[in-house]
Amino acid sequence: MPIATNATASMQACIDACNACMQACEECYTACLNEPDVQARMHCIQLLRDCADMCSISSQYMARNSEFANQICNICATVCDACATECAMFKDTHCQKCADMCRKCADECRKMAGKALAAK
Repeated sequence: MPIATNATASMQACIDACNACMQACEECYTACLNEPDVQARMHCIQLLRDCADMCSISSQYMARNSEFANQICNICATVCDACATECAMFKDTHCQKCADMCRKCADECRKMAGKALAAK
């Protein structure tokens, strides 16, 4: 639900998905640091940080109704896809849940970017 205006109402599902994905990545990042095979997870940990940051930036650009939001969301979808693929390789619950959130976010970002392109 939009907080201040209706300007971003059409983007709210994507904003929510980005915020949820950012949280999932931050939680998974912390959990991965505590796993006994942390060295094997280094690439995953790096992608989790990138994904969390990208989701946060995407949410911010959409919230301010930036003219660059669709481009940022396209990049976010790419990062989320990479993070989902990496997390899915680890069978623990936090990585599997994070992979699911990343896939959902990537889908929402592609939908949002597609809507923006169709509106032009």
